[in-house]
Amino acid sequence: MALAQTTTPAAPATPAAPPAPTAFVNGNGFYRQKIGDMTVIVLSDGTAPLAALLPTWGANPDRQAEFAATLAEYHVAATNTVNHFNPTIIETGKNRVLIDTGRGGATGQTLANIRRAGIDPATIDTVFITHGHGDHIGGLTTGGQSNFPQARHVMGAGEFQFWTTQANPNASVQANLIGLKDRFTLIQPGAEIVPGLTAIASPGHTLNHLSVRAQSGNAGLLVFGDAAGHFLISLKHRGAYVGFDTDGALAARTRQRLFDQATTEGLWVTGYHFPFHALGHIRRMIGGAFEYEPTVWNWS
Repeated sequence: MALAQTTTPAAPATPAAPPAPTAFVNGNGFYRQKIGDMTVIVLSDGTAPLAALLPTWGANPDRQAEFAATLAEYHVAATNTVNHFNPTIIETGKNRVLIDTGRGGATGQTLANIRRAGIDPATIDTVFITHGHGDHIGGLTTGGQSNFPQARHVMGAGEFQFWTTQANPNASVQANLIGLKDRFTLIQPGAEIVPGLTAIASPGHTLNHLSVRAQSGNAGLLVFGDAAGHFLISLKHRGAYVGFDTDGALAARTRQRLFDQATTEGLWVTGYHFPFHALGHIRRMIGGAFEYEPTVWNWS
C-alpha cells in the first residue's frame, strides 16, 4: 500500500499592518464636523452628576407626570444621571471662534479638550459668551488671566451689564467678567460676531441670552447655548421650561421659535446641555412637537 504523500503546510500569511491612526480621532473629549466650509468642533467640558432629571429639566409643576412618561417612553434615565456641558469652536477659514468656555477650575475640561483636538488656545481669536452663568464663563480665566490671550472677548451688552452691575456679583462673574471687562466687545442682538456668525436674540433662560447663527454657503448651524433646554423634554412638550430659566414662559416661546427655524431651514444644531456629541438636526413631529436627531457618529 502506497504511503500518503505529505506536504509541508504553508506558513500563515503575515497580517497586514493596521492603518496608521488618524490624528485627533473624534471622541477623546471633542467631536469635529464639517458644515459647509466651516469646521465645527464640539468640546466636552465633562459632566456633572444629576440625582434627578425632574423637576430641574422640566419644571412645570402641573406636567411632571407627563414629562416622566416621556422619559420612560424614550428610555432616558430620570434619576442617577448626568448633565453634559458642551462649548463649541467654529473655524470659518478666517476666524477660530470659541462659543462659551465651560466651568473652569478643577472640574472644567474645555482647555484640556481644546488641546486634545490639536488646537492651541492662543490661536483662538474670538471668544463669544452666550450668557453669564458660571458653567459658561468659568473657563475664561485661570488665576485672573485670560485662558485665551489673543482672543477678542464678545458678549451681549445687556447680558454683560446685568451680571456686572449686581450689588454682590458672584465669584465667577468677578473673575471672568468684571476681571476682564476691558477685554470685552459688547454687542446687540443681530450683530455680526465675525463674518458668517451672527448673534441671535434668544431670551428667557436669561433675559438677554444670545445664541449664534453660523452660515457657510447653503449650510447653517444654530448654536443654541442654553436656549434649547433639555434635548427631549423641551422639544417634545410645547411650553415646557427649565428650572434655571429666568422667565419660563418666555424661554418656552423662544425655544419654539428656534426649533421652528431649525426645521424650516434645515439647520444643524448644537445644544450646550445635549448629550455629547450634541450635534445634529431637529425634526418636526405631528401635533407641534419636535425631536432632536443626533448626527451619525464619524470617527474621523
